[in-house]
Amino acid sequence: MHPRTPPARPSTTPPSATSDVLVVGGGVIGLVTAWRAAQRGLSVAVVDPEPGGGAAQVAAGMLAAVTELHYGEQTLLGLNVESARRYPAFAAELTEASGQDLGYRACGTLAVALDSDDRAHLRELHALQRRSGLESEWLSGRECRRLEPMLAPGVRGGLRVDGDHQVDPRRLAAALVVACERAGVTFHRAWAERLSVVRDRARGVVLADGTELGTDRTVLAGGSLSGRLGGVPQDVLPPVRPVKGQVLRLTVPKPYAPFLSRTVRAVVRGSHVYLVPRENGELVVGATSEELGWDTTVTAGGVYELLRDAHELVPGITELPLTETCAGLRPGSPDNAPLLGPTRLAGLHLATGHHRNGVLLTPLTGDVMAHALTTGELPDVARPFTPRRFTAPSPVPPPTTPHFTEQHA
Repeated sequence: MHPRTPPARPSTTPPSATSDVLVVGGGVIGLVTAWRAAQRGLSVAVVDPEPGGGAAQVAAGMLAAVTELHYGEQTLLGLNVESARRYPAFAAELTEASGQDLGYRACGTLAVALDSDDRAHLRELHALQRRSGLESEWLSGRECRRLEPMLAPGVRGGLRVDGDHQVDPRRLAAALVVACERAGVTFHRAWAERLSVVRDRARGVVLADGTELGTDRTVLAGGSLSGRLGGVPQDVLPPVRPVKGQVLRLTVPKPYAPFLSRTVRAVVRGSHVYLVPRENGELVVGATSEELGWDTTVTAGGVYELLRDAHELVPGITELPLTETCAGLRPGSPDNAPLLGPTRLAGLHLATGHHRNGVLLTPLTGDVMAHALTTGELPDVARPFTPRRFTAPSPVPPPTTPHFTEQHA
């Protein structure tokens, strides 16, 4: 699966290899689906030229079910909150299964306002959070600076959310690859060219080199590329688009003085900016949100705007070494919510369209997809996110009219 046809690569996979489940896409969503399905006793294979890549290599890893709340997304909120609730146990289990540290931190988030308009917006958000049953605490500007002394003096107030945590997505992806390998998942490090459909049922994929991989259950988990796999019937093709995000990584020099103790975020000149401090001294600054198709160019303007807004929030940031700039593509759906579970094409499941919540929804997505793959049904928490919400219902056939043959003597 790819935006353009890549050169064919030699494959070590035998022709017509089969498995119970075939996952197309090896990002964190595809990997967690494969891992959980393998734990249910299914034979699982993953198709991806670089498992562990994708949007997770750019994502900041905020587990922000509360501070990411947006108007009109209250249904999605329930999914996000439930996944956040599962994260501590999930992180512990994955660390044990892989032997790798995920960089999971229960450090909380501070969302701050820099002017009176931002302050009014945060007040409205706080009221929405409280109406939604979420825990957040309003702080004065002085209280915000007491928590985070590096904040700009002009901070007018903020929301303290101790329940919003963080994880390092790159470590998360690497740990999932190892956990999958240890659980017996097979990796086909190649591009999937097209879906195989036999007698109105998905039966696997054909790789770019012509190798056929057969299965009873195909999971399309290709992130922003999910809508570009060949052979998928138009009526079940996921309506997923790429949403570009540019991110910066800086380094707080050793011995890692407490530059920031928690994630800090704000709206500056109408643009969202966040700073995510890692325990290893890395500081992630993001993220732009750009509807520019498949472009992943890091631009001078994007870097400038992120540094400018971050400097207005935390002036000392411009003294830190800039160690990396990168851009990636989030998989956006029409309602910014994921598409999970069976489609109208028998044998084809979707796990895509997570937009800005892919890392947050990793634990829940794995559980939901494993349940769907073993039972054929979505659990209650995920039913509003069926892919079928974007397809027209099957037409009801007209009542059958009996045909009478006139008999002539």
